[in-house]
Amino acid sequence: MDRQVRVAIDAMGGDNAPGELVKGTVEAVNECDALKCYLVGERKAIEAELSKYTYNKDSIEIREASENISCDEPPVMAIRRKKDSSIVVGLNMIKNQEAESFISAGSTGAVLVGAQLLAGRIKGIERTPLAPLIPTINGCALLVDCGANVDSRPSHLLQYARMGSIYMENVVGIKNPRVAIVNIGTEEAKGNALVKETYPLLSSCSSINFVGNIESRQIPFGDADVIVCDAFVGNVILKMYEGVAGALLQKIKEAMTSTPISTLGAALVKKPLKKTLKGFSMEEYGGAPMLGLNGLVMKTHGNSKSIEIKNSILQAVKFTEADISEKIRRNILE
Repeated sequence: MDRQVRVAIDAMGGDNAPGELVKGTVEAVNECDALKCYLVGERKAIEAELSKYTYNKDSIEIREASENISCDEPPVMAIRRKKDSSIVVGLNMIKNQEAESFISAGSTGAVLVGAQLLAGRIKGIERTPLAPLIPTINGCALLVDCGANVDSRPSHLLQYARMGSIYMENVVGIKNPRVAIVNIGTEEAKGNALVKETYPLLSSCSSINFVGNIESRQIPFGDADVIVCDAFVGNVILKMYEGVAGALLQKIKEAMTSTPISTLGAALVKKPLKKTLKGFSMEEYGGAPMLGLNGLVMKTHGNSKSIEIKNSILQAVKFTEADISEKIRRNILE
């Protein structure tokens, strides 16, 4: 792609705004020449943070927004009433084709509602799922859906599988990605009504590489590349993933500093251990893209640090350069 990829970032969303949002944006533009970033929010606060860094001034622009949507506000009401909020202004940039992507660490509800109302779904898409990349021993897998649609139908899960396959092949670079549906066993006859009704739809879909059921314990071992489920199940998996990772890290630190000998051993293995644990960090993969929209909307954790913001922006570049929205549009219309 010859022209720059335009990414709007909600500079006022999340627990660490605007500092970590601005820092991550600067890190991204310093790493990628194909970027034009728009920091959306309060100009003075953003300018104060930008003054701390060295970067190409042409690569970052501030887009003024005087309001902010908090996490405890009703999403629909907030989107409709706060027209000059950083979320609404950023999403309108996609709607008006001023940016290809919008990234926010702010109110999940407001981002999800606003994305539907302002960016809009691709024609033919029934539901737009959140689909984060999660670490496995082989790299990563796409978990779809993780929070957007708690009550899904079989036709929704089929579309999740098709969109997820397109994403993994074109953004992550996995050819013919393996698709599996989350179940309580690997046998086809197991599961609740939703899974049982969805299984034959996935099995008969020629545009995906369906490998059957997957138990949640298999996911970290990389047994599939696209993990399909409704948002209730997906969110439980995601939160458990994060919780177990944090608990294990805490126990490892305790064990390695429990005695003088273990502390000495920890010093010897610190560098390779740090490298290994880095590969299992959610921050390394950026936020969760919302698939099936006209453009890309990405939700990051509310407590996102600069590394997650940077990686989300770089993921948005790949998404745009691979023309994922158009590929999904063509696939769904087939």
